[in-house]
Amino acid sequence: MSDRLYFRQLLAGRDFARDDQIARQMVNFVYLIGDRETGEAVAVDPAYGPGELVDLLAADGMRLCGALVTHYHPDHVGGDLGGWSIAGIAELLSLPGVGAKLHVQSEEAWGVKRVTGCSDSDLELHASGDVVEVGAIRITLIHTPGHTPGSQCFHVDGKLVSGDTLFLDSCGRTDLPGGDPEALYESLTQKLATVPDDTVLYPGHMYSADPNAPMRDVRRTNIVYRPRTRDQWMMMFGGA
Repeated sequence: MSDRLYFRQLLAGRDFARDDQIARQMVNFVYLIGDRETGEAVAVDPAYGPGELVDLLAADGMRLCGALVTHYHPDHVGGDLGGWSIAGIAELLSLPGVGAKLHVQSEEAWGVKRVTGCSDSDLELHASGDVVEVGAIRITLIHTPGHTPGSQCFHVDGKLVSGDTLFLDSCGRTDLPGGDPEALYESLTQKLATVPDDTVLYPGHMYSADPNAPMRDVRRTNIVYRPRTRDQWMMMFGGA
């Protein structure tokens, strides 16, 4: 599938939405994943410049057929962020010719609807282990609660798109509404334990010098993998 896989990592405020002050501050990554042969693609967390993302796809000969949501926070899906309005999923669905479904974990549906104003008919609800097919490209959804109740990661052809569950040098906060440090510990040490070391991690923010890294390096250098027991992890990150 590697030859057919279309995969782009885009930094908001640099690769698109260049005039957006909040995008430059928040340094969110957006991902475009698709099948080069069929021309179908999905966008992961399409905030800040949804129209530009559709145009970028079109320039590559691709068309949007859906969106994947890692979690409901406005910097990833659009909405109000401390009084700042971020364009996102709602604006994406209003674009001419876009009939995309939003693929979310069932536990995250309430948050996505509340933040974006989307309705049940806009959402495709999933459980962990479900597969979203984009042409012949298979994207496996991994439910990784902790940062939010319905956070999810996407595993596709040796790549892991992790949202705010896991960064190269840290992990997502658990002190926001819906955060759960014990659940995040389980997600990092159990649910993501099945991801091979040679898988490349693609995080939700540019919080490191590098935009991505192999999981073997992340597991070796990331501070969240330093504790050896649940109790040690909770002492270090229970109030993160």
